[in-house]
Amino acid sequence: MKNNHDEKITNQSLQSKQRLTAPDLVAQVKPLITEISPEKTKKLLQDEDVILIDIREESEVEQGSITGAKLIPRGVLEFKISELEIPNNPEAKVILYCRSGGRSALAASSLQNMGFSNVMSMSGGYEAWKTLES
Repeated sequence: MKNNHDEKITNQSLQSKQRLTAPDLVAQVKPLITEISPEKTKKLLQDEDVILIDIREESEVEQGSITGAKLIPRGVLEFKISELEIPNNPEAKVILYCRSGGRSALAASSLQNMGFSNVMSMSGGYEAWKTLES
């Protein structure tokens, strides 16, 4: 027979298994997506036809952005992605970035679930890009 203490431990264990933090979610999707460095992003932007999407909020973009990036905040990405003129090509290259790389990893996973097959997340986000550019 279980006592109240045992039930409390079991409930706490269940809650800890069910509740994930944002970093937990990012860690879960990172093995499932393609992450590229800022250096590789820069090379791809120079050499190939790539769609670069900044998924930060407008207030974050005021601090700077990567030239040529299209702004679609993370909160509306799935709803607004169809507004971009993305070639009807499953291999069209899409690179996402945010401030530090977490939101863009989640967004890359989401776009993959929507059928985008060549979507990438820039590791380190805009913070890493700034160090590359300085």
